Amino acid sequence: MATSEVRVRPLHDRILVRRVEEESTTAGGIIIPDTAKEKPQRGEIVATGNGRVTEDGKVLGLEVKAGDKILFGKYAGTELKLDGIDYLMMKEDDVLGILN
Repeated sequence: MATSEVRVRPLHDRILVRRVEEESTTAGGIIIPDTAKEKPQRGEIVATGNGRVTEDGKVLGLEVKAGDKILFGKYAGTELKLDGIDYLMMKEDDVLGILN
């Protein structure tokens, strides 16, 4: 999903993330019911802000970009629903890593 498809542009060092659904079956073949599933901690960045503004007014660019697949903390971000799709708005600091 490109930034132009979403009607929200994050500010500063915030990013908009769409969760990527986890597998519903374990490696051993056990099916996990919906009631026992945890929310995924993986996502794809849909849109990013311009970067963090320092105290002296300089803008530091973000290390992540739209399209990156990321890992984030269990309680990271604020949940949003835009056009019927669930997103998370979070700061770049909430990102634990980029998946290769």
